[in-house]
Amino acid sequence: MNVSLDAALTEAESRFVAANPLSLARHESARGPMPGGNTRTVLHYSPFPLAWAKGEGATLTDLDGNSYTDFLGEYSAGLYGHSNPVIQAAMHKAIDDGTVLGGPNVYEAELAGLLKNRIPSLQQLRFCNSGTEANVFALMTAMAVTGRKKIMVFDGGYHGGVLYFGHGGIPINLPLDWVLAPYNDVEGTLDLIRQHGQDLAAILVEPMLGSGGCLPGRRDFLGALRQAASELGIILIFDEVMTSRLSSGGLQAALGVTPDMTTLGKYLGGGASFGAFGGRADIMAHYDPEKPGYWPHAGTFNNNVLSMAAGLTGLRDIYTPAAAMELNAKGDRLRDGLNALAQKHEVGIGATGCGSFIGLHFTKEIVDRPLHHADEEEARRGKLHKLMHLDFIAAGLFFARRGYMALSLALTEADIERFLAQTEEFILSRRALIG
Repeated sequence: MNVSLDAALTEAESRFVAANPLSLARHESARGPMPGGNTRTVLHYSPFPLAWAKGEGATLTDLDGNSYTDFLGEYSAGLYGHSNPVIQAAMHKAIDDGTVLGGPNVYEAELAGLLKNRIPSLQQLRFCNSGTEANVFALMTAMAVTGRKKIMVFDGGYHGGVLYFGHGGIPINLPLDWVLAPYNDVEGTLDLIRQHGQDLAAILVEPMLGSGGCLPGRRDFLGALRQAASELGIILIFDEVMTSRLSSGGLQAALGVTPDMTTLGKYLGGGASFGAFGGRADIMAHYDPEKPGYWPHAGTFNNNVLSMAAGLTGLRDIYTPAAAMELNAKGDRLRDGLNALAQKHEVGIGATGCGSFIGLHFTKEIVDRPLHHADEEEARRGKLHKLMHLDFIAAGLFFARRGYMALSLALTEADIERFLAQTEEFILSRRALIG
């Protein structure tokens, strides 16, 4: 099977290279000033990544003029598609009115008010530049409030470029005192909390693992974290950088579990850079510059007018609670359709996720926590992901190589049906390789 899989990959890569000479040339030239021709690791894949020339609606066009229906949605930041006219008008107005103003602007307070009213835990909040920044600020806040140093995170978690906990972490993670716990394992996690509880400043958790495979957190698991944190004076932080779009009040509202702090980012900038952190008023009061002994919170572009204008317009005028429900229903239909095809053809493919997020796995197992396999099996599954990615690119459909999708408002029901049809074609043509 491995020889056949390798042969299929060789053919698929050759087809990809032949179809994309300008993306290849761009990649080769970019390797001079940037290591690997890359400045954002997740965008790299072999033999080289497609370089985009244009995006319109849910369609991406590469340098070679090939067009693709986009199911990746800029890793969830592209909620509104690539050219929403309402968002574009708001950003044009902000540009016309002048940028880098060096003071409060007309957008930020209204956007903060909208977020406060929607997300249960946000009694007060502050803006920053990215989800990574938001999580760093939230963690440092928790440590300062509690006077403790340890932070509990979870296997497979991703909280930003220096807060990465997949496959044991990375060398450039912040050198904090981490306690790594098993996701969705109530007893295993509670055992660790009992061991470290008096030293834990915070529990940082995604209510759905995003980078870890779109694995929803179980209600009993997140509820147990809430109870333990309350009992031991630990600050519970929900990283909703991705998941805040899963209901009008974030995934915390849908699950009925309210953390002490929440971090935000991605789509909430309307396509511009964005981050926010907030929570209980007594915690956030430390950042009030009108109070003695306040804690400074700096950031030149915290209230960037482009982010504030686009973010406000998107949340107020486009991503209404009704729009969130409709998009999530579309994602549920795609996920259910993918799993139905796998069951129909009895192949080892499974789709996980919640609402508009989907994770594809080459397994029949019920997945609710990161899977760890022997090296040989891990390599085989990686090759299958690569083959599927290249086959779908050849068919004009784009998503992340690891099998991740984040649907945008620009996708249609016809796009969903086309993806399902291509999945069935992939299963039928590659069935012997999938197993």
